[in-house]
Amino acid sequence: MAEAADIPGTSPSPARRWLRRTAALLVGAPLLAGLLQVPAGPAAHADAPRAKADATGSSTVDVSLDKLTPTAPGEDDTLTVSGTVTNNGKQAVTTAQVGLRVGTALTGRSQIDSAAKRTGFVPGADGSEIGGKYIEKFSKLAPGVPQDFSISVPVKALNLGVDGVYQLGVSLTGQTAAQPYPQVLGIERTFLPWQPDATDTKTKTTYLWPLISRTHLTAETGSDEQQTPVFKDDSLAQEIAPGGRLEQLLSLGRELDVTWVIDPDLLASVEAMTKSYRIQTKDGKSTVAGKHQAAANQWLNDLGDAVKGKKVVALPFADPDLASLAHTGKAVTGSLGHLKEATEVGADAVKAILQVKPSTDFTWPADGAIDPSIVDVATSAGAHSVIARSDSLREGGNLLYTPNAARPIGGGTTAVVADARLSTAFQGDMTEAENSTLAVQEFLAQSLMITLQDPEKQRSIVVAPQRMPSVSQAQSMAKALTALGEGRWSQPQDLAAAAKAKPDPNATTQVPSAGAYPSALRKQELPQSAFEDIQNTQEMLKSFQVILTEKDRVVTPFGRAMDREMATSWRGRAAAATSYRDGVTEYLTTLTEQVSLIQKSDAKLSGRSATIPVSVQNNLVQGVDHLVLRLTSMNPTRLKIGDGPYEEHPIKIAGGHSQSVKFTTTANANGPVPVYAQLYTEDGEPYGNPVRFEVNVTEITLTVMLVIAGGILLLVLAGFRMYTQRKRAARKRALEGPDEGPEGESGTGSGEDDPEQPSDPTPDTAPESTDPSETGERVDR
Repeated sequence: MAEAADIPGTSPSPARRWLRRTAALLVGAPLLAGLLQVPAGPAAHADAPRAKADATGSSTVDVSLDKLTPTAPGEDDTLTVSGTVTNNGKQAVTTAQVGLRVGTALTGRSQIDSAAKRTGFVPGADGSEIGGKYIEKFSKLAPGVPQDFSISVPVKALNLGVDGVYQLGVSLTGQTAAQPYPQVLGIERTFLPWQPDATDTKTKTTYLWPLISRTHLTAETGSDEQQTPVFKDDSLAQEIAPGGRLEQLLSLGRELDVTWVIDPDLLASVEAMTKSYRIQTKDGKSTVAGKHQAAANQWLNDLGDAVKGKKVVALPFADPDLASLAHTGKAVTGSLGHLKEATEVGADAVKAILQVKPSTDFTWPADGAIDPSIVDVATSAGAHSVIARSDSLREGGNLLYTPNAARPIGGGTTAVVADARLSTAFQGDMTEAENSTLAVQEFLAQSLMITLQDPEKQRSIVVAPQRMPSVSQAQSMAKALTALGEGRWSQPQDLAAAAKAKPDPNATTQVPSAGAYPSALRKQELPQSAFEDIQNTQEMLKSFQVILTEKDRVVTPFGRAMDREMATSWRGRAAAATSYRDGVTEYLTTLTEQVSLIQKSDAKLSGRSATIPVSVQNNLVQGVDHLVLRLTSMNPTRLKIGDGPYEEHPIKIAGGHSQSVKFTTTANANGPVPVYAQLYTEDGEPYGNPVRFEVNVTEITLTVMLVIAGGILLLVLAGFRMYTQRKRAARKRALEGPDEGPEGESGTGSGEDDPEQPSDPTPDTAPESTDPSETGERVDR
């Protein structure tokens, strides 16, 4: 076990070392005697079955240890322990007292684990009560009624020996009517890290401070010039508001020496809130205006100040689930391509919003669990370091100390192995004061034990907590890190430095097999169908964007939405993930359907040639181009379109407009002919649904021709008759003499009227309409 140095950076003096060892022996003798004692009274003479009953009896009273200060005391400090005791039995407890019990120094991390798991009082292992004036008495504990206690004791009175980790028990001793003798009826145990002086060699500790949230933005944007973003709900505003989860992580983290690990999607989402934004209603059918621009601006400004001069790691945009990509996504073409784009987009977003250059050399699989396929995927986008965890990359048992986090695992890749015990220390419900206190003390105990495992060998360790700590978890983490910040056995280090630390030659570098991947984590992964949905969305977007004149208005929001569909935060929320993917697909489908053919009814063609109009509408706010409209005859022998079975015309329509295109047709025989109108992209891919209608060809008959000829003849005869009548009238007026006009002006008429000129014929086509044509419409000839 390590001995403390008198002065940081120097070796302990011989006199100091002798005093410590002598004190340890003097304290150890009575302490060992206390460990061998059993409670007075009948229990001391009970047989084995009775002893078992007494052990059960030590759970009669619940002892809650709510506060312990200081968390890592020094020689001149006073230790204060406070909490509550609650009688869970059916009988009252009398002559009760709460006292402290100090066990022997623990010799390894596994002993800390065992002590933390132990329940009930174990004579000997739980030490003897300090007693004296350092107790708190209760005359009676009624069933179900909690009572507060607080005990303060000078650290010197604890008689701690050598530097190390000590078990500290808080026990309640009392008696009941059924067992009228003093006995331990309840106990809670924690740990006291005892390192009053700084060690010669300190452990370098890297603590990752994650700023990650769930998906908030939808793929939908407004039709205005700014493309107002639409949020699924207003939960992000709650997280960044004062007291919210993300606000607390920021305010706590800025006071600590940590490495910030940021999901760029979170930054992009908060930045979107700084401007005009909308929020979907619960039914998803409408939106309302968001009102938290001030909070968003404040949070981003505070974050920018907090990360100045600090190491920032940017995860790929939306924190994609690397294990899901490796296990189910690789089977779907194009899935891995999203990871590279997400990495590039993420780095750009962090740089633009926070004005810092982040590191993109790290990837972080869920819970640090890896296998060969996960490592391959994690490094496929250019990263060289994978953040793993020691319960995945396990040691073989040959090492008696915790090795450095950095491990070369082949192919130029470094596994940065976070310590599992420290990383999971604050995953429980930290809203209970007792849970938080116990977690902090165990974290500090494990940290000190790492240093004391081999005090002459400096180690570099990494702590990777849960991705989205709650407020209470973040507060507990900060409390533990503040205690570490005193620098007695630990010193801070950023993640980049930890990755570059010299690997321990005896540490394992063998990546676990795929079969070793935890089944519980595998069950939370995105299924292959999720990646197939994403690929279908990608193909639909690819076909859609080629016709747009302002592609970025669609490509960017949907590209980021597809990144969000692969987020790690969907783990354990399969229904929500499916709903989000469906929403993205439905919205993109709605947009693509805004460019379509107007439905057309059957047409009649009288004669051998005519034109058929087909209309295309564009209800998007932007123009469309690079489209071709093709009209195809399904029976070109009877009806030709243009010079063959089909004819094509280019389409270019401004936003909010429609266009009508006329196709020339030639009939060769009577009868109905199915005709299809279809939009195509310029590369020949069909766009949208075709429109089918029928053209009924009716050739002009001899009877009809005779009727028309007769009508023309009648018109000619009527005109000739009118002409002769006018000539006769003119000659008659000439024989009767000319009329004199006013002021001696005589008529100058020629004696015959000019024939009337027929007016222009009325057009035979009506103005274009986007409504479907009526049944039996006649086409233009």
